[in-house]
Amino acid sequence: MIILIAGASHTGKTLFAQKILEKYKYTYLSIDLLKMGLIRSGNTKLTPEDDEELVPYLWSIVKEIIKTAIENNQNLVVEGCYIPFDWQKDFDSKYIKEIQYYCLVMTKDYIERYFSDIKKYANAIESRLDDSFCTMESTIEENTKNLQMCKKYDCNYILIEDEYTVDISF
Repeated sequence: MIILIAGASHTGKTLFAQKILEKYKYTYLSIDLLKMGLIRSGNTKLTPEDDEELVPYLWSIVKEIIKTAIENNQNLVVEGCYIPFDWQKDFDSKYIKEIQYYCLVMTKDYIERYFSDIKKYANAIESRLDDSFCTMESTIEENTKNLQMCKKYDCNYILIEDEYTVDISF
């Protein structure tokens, strides 16, 4: 089984993947780690700020990793904000039945109430060298957009609105 975890920055994608690793022993691939490896190795001229160009670039690699994992009957969690909302178009039905997609989305009210906690836990799993880009306004905007895109593309999403409890069972 392949589990895709998408969502805006600071929604807890990596923490969620880590919890799945601990509970189910599924390995996970952080698309951010792949991104930085490709950038630091000089295999791309893209930079961490080139988000729009990074989505198709990284997804072209990640989707083939997913296909290979399915063909080898391997369980894998893939997490990151570089999973396109129309991801299903890249797989035929034999692959689709092996993939579960979840987008973590925080409501505006949740972000307004807990923004200091969102920032406080930003380094729960990975170290963020520069977190200055994350403002309450940008977080609300990004989560609102992701919810709209989930609805547009009929993607599964986990709405975080009262307290932060993200879990799945399979």
